[in-house]
Amino acid sequence: MKSITDIFKIHKDERWLAMVSVVVFSFLNFLTVNMYWGRFCVLSDHYHRLFVRWFRISGFDPLTYEVISYWDTAYNVYRHPLLAFFMWPFAQLNQLMMTLTGKNFATVITAILVVFCTVYSAIFLFRIFKDIIMVKKREAYLLTALTFSMAFIMLSAMVPDHFIMSMFALTLTLYLSGKKLRNGSALNMWQTIAMFILTAGISLNNGLKVFLAALVTRRKRFFEWRYLLLAVILPCAIIWGFARWEYRTYVWPKEMARNEVKAKKNREYTEKIRQQVRDSIGTQDSAAVEALTKKIKQQKAVEKYHRDHNKIWNKNTGKPIAQGEFMRWTDKTTSRWDVAVECLFGEGIQLHKDYLLGDVLRNRPLIVRYDTSNVTGYVNYLAEVVIILLFLIGAWMGRKKIFLWTSMSFFLMDMLLHMGLGFGINEIYIMSAHYLFVLPIGMAYLFKAVETRKHWSVAIYTVCALTTMWCFAWNIINIIGYCL
Repeated sequence: MKSITDIFKIHKDERWLAMVSVVVFSFLNFLTVNMYWGRFCVLSDHYHRLFVRWFRISGFDPLTYEVISYWDTAYNVYRHPLLAFFMWPFAQLNQLMMTLTGKNFATVITAILVVFCTVYSAIFLFRIFKDIIMVKKREAYLLTALTFSMAFIMLSAMVPDHFIMSMFALTLTLYLSGKKLRNGSALNMWQTIAMFILTAGISLNNGLKVFLAALVTRRKRFFEWRYLLLAVILPCAIIWGFARWEYRTYVWPKEMARNEVKAKKNREYTEKIRQQVRDSIGTQDSAAVEALTKKIKQQKAVEKYHRDHNKIWNKNTGKPIAQGEFMRWTDKTTSRWDVAVECLFGEGIQLHKDYLLGDVLRNRPLIVRYDTSNVTGYVNYLAEVVIILLFLIGAWMGRKKIFLWTSMSFFLMDMLLHMGLGFGINEIYIMSAHYLFVLPIGMAYLFKAVETRKHWSVAIYTVCALTTMWCFAWNIINIIGYCL
């Protein structure tokens, strides 16, 4: 218990970081709450419809508002098997607040939770830089600031989606793993289980990263039969079984009810067409009526297909590698180069002014480019190049460090999923909080490599500081402009 308390204890040299983080991200969350308070504070019988219809910050989902307003498993239970249950205490608090005030405080409660996760993500990253990689304190502050100046990490820290919660769990996992590596010890069974439940419970695929961290710290001991069975196989089986139970208990009955409503509407729609056919051809020949009714329905289905095909959400979706329950979400046709330049390392780090915070499923093209008709567009691309170069050079400098490869394994796993297979590639920047924090970790090894070379150290620090100030100013000005 003491070790858990120590993890969340804010040390003396972390107080300014914590205070600045609280102020900055409380302000950003105030912008979000203020933007939607008038519409979202009212009590409703249809929270899902209310929040999904009106929430408009990029492609982020407001499902946490829904769950805290009226507890239910609104998240995809296979992707986020425990997240709704993690939100249960906050939903009960909100119910009490509703009873006392007649207002829905889901936006405020979510904002407090998001600020908590953001502050501790910053603290864990600062500790990684200072205590694990062992860079100087001022460089640790700078790299932490750079991380949270990145557009979609900044946005993840002010919206009601799960990404900042995932970042909290992932940075905690990396910090604990780094401590074990520094001490020459390894993640034990209970630590692995606890971190897997937290991380996979929020987002299932991120749970695999806990096992990657355990593999690095334990090495051959990872494959000991007792550990492999009790810390890896059994938790995976339990959480998957829980997700299946969750689906059968909460999701399947609603799907059946929706299917029944849909079938009823289809029957009524068919009968309406059938009656129109009878009235138009003036015959009671059932075979002729059914044949014409079927033909009309097919024509309308084709028309709907063509209408949908021209909608932006369809244009922004590439062709899957194969059909199937999961493979249908892959993408083999979207340009990886354009996505890397304009989305992965573009929009994820610096917002595009055109289609600012638009949604690719509603009103934003997949590829948006910086405006090079003026100097700011060139600065955007320059900042992107600087960040990538500092990261790549740092990764090369630290290529023999086990902790770097622990962090890189997190990054590479996401790249395989998104850039390789194409899962979520049309919104890859939305997932930035899952992987972009690895870039400053790579950069830290560059700072470490030149710490005894004063001129190089000052030059790299200056470039990094200027890039951080540019990204922070660019992103926060655009965010404030959008929210106000």
